[in-house]
Amino acid sequence: MKEKKLKYAKLLIEKCVNLQKNEPLYIEAPVETYEFVEMIYEMASKITNDIYVSFYDDKIKHDTLMSLSIEEIKEHPFWNKKIYDEYASKNSAFLFLEAPNPDIMEDVPKDKVSVSSLTSRISRPIYNKKQMTYEVAWCIAGIPTKAWAKKVYGKEDVDALWEQLFDLCCINGDITWDDNIKKSDERNNILNNAGLKMLHYTNSLGTDLYIGLNENAIWCGAKTLHDTGKEIIVNMPTYENFTSPDRNNVNGVVYASKPLVYGGVLIENFGFRFKDGKVIEVIADKNKEILENLVNTDDGSSHLGECALVDYNSPISLSNKIYYTTLFDENASCHIALGEGFKECTKDGYEISDEELERRGVNTSKVHVDFMIGTKDLNIVGIDKEGNEVEVFKNGNFVLH
Repeated sequence: MKEKKLKYAKLLIEKCVNLQKNEPLYIEAPVETYEFVEMIYEMASKITNDIYVSFYDDKIKHDTLMSLSIEEIKEHPFWNKKIYDEYASKNSAFLFLEAPNPDIMEDVPKDKVSVSSLTSRISRPIYNKKQMTYEVAWCIAGIPTKAWAKKVYGKEDVDALWEQLFDLCCINGDITWDDNIKKSDERNNILNNAGLKMLHYTNSLGTDLYIGLNENAIWCGAKTLHDTGKEIIVNMPTYENFTSPDRNNVNGVVYASKPLVYGGVLIENFGFRFKDGKVIEVIADKNKEILENLVNTDDGSSHLGECALVDYNSPISLSNKIYYTTLFDENASCHIALGEGFKECTKDGYEISDEELERRGVNTSKVHVDFMIGTKDLNIVGIDKEGNEVEVFKNGNFVLH
């Protein structure tokens, strides 16, 4: 187990954030994972001497939210991530170790959950800008904890969750991340050469959604180019190919196929109805208020910033588990995201003006929230610029060639 953890730590440092000599490193992790963070720290300290580690505890976070007023939450240092901006200003690499605890915030008033999530996002403008433009290297990666293991397995079997993570992150087995990146690049080429202007999603959940693609859309995948030209992997694991749609050209209804954990609250059985790009109806039996607050965050939060293609038979899907974190579950399923779009998903996106990005339909927002829509019977028909229809997905899997 220790050797596998060391291999995972090496993957995160050397390939995911691709830490360079004397490059600062910011690490955020649950306090329970202290032992693994020590491995990361020891490995990274051979490359840089500027390492900042921020630990957090979900129970303390819960109790703090319960005790504070809305105004106090806005000022509290836990949700005011100014340290992000300090390290982003130094062009630090950022490694976020994520372990969901999706039930712990269930009794927290929903307005506090929404405000805390938004405060975390808007209190770090320098980091947000540099993250979206890849001027800083960053990665979000899974880290097993007792609470997460109990949610997945019904018992606190952390070792079993570690082994599952090793399978899904190519620590076990013969397939490497270089193999995955090669496959991802090949699909990007197919999609970028297809000249698609529209995607039509249908399945038995009731999804019937048309998503227009932005002008000069570019499909991206597993690897990302940092501002310096080095390759990074921003999600570990990742099995998606994604682009930013036209924010004003989305119509129809879509239903989530997996739960969403947002602000520490579990949201299930929900969907959205779109007209001319905008959410006009939130569909949910429970925690509808949180979703309504989300789509009303700002002008862009009710529009799409991302659509991503993931095979139903991806390794995460084939594990036949729900992981209750977008990081894993979005890589078991096609997904879309409300909020911020990606500059790299349109031609010359980093060079053109914000006004030109808006004209092309690339969305801007203070939020970016993914939710899963893929199913075993999901079909996606692409429509190209000449009006021709081509199959992109059939019965949940990629078929375009």
